[in-house]
Amino acid sequence: MSSGIELAWFKSSHSGTEGDNCIEVAATQQAIHVRDSKDLARPAFAVGRKGWDEFVRFAAEY
Repeated sequence: MSSGIELAWFKSSHSGTEGDNCIEVAATQQAIHVRDSKDLARPAFAVGRKGWDEFVRFAAEY
């Protein structure tokens, strides 16, 4: 992710304060960016907004 855009990252409201098992997301006009909050050395990945919407709908069913 070397686009030079500064992203505003958000943690889930379901995240605990112990720092365990958490992802963070940042939204841009084109995509949703996802990263592991415990391992910021790993690169984030991005998914298009349509794909993200489909994922959220699917996850909400379970």
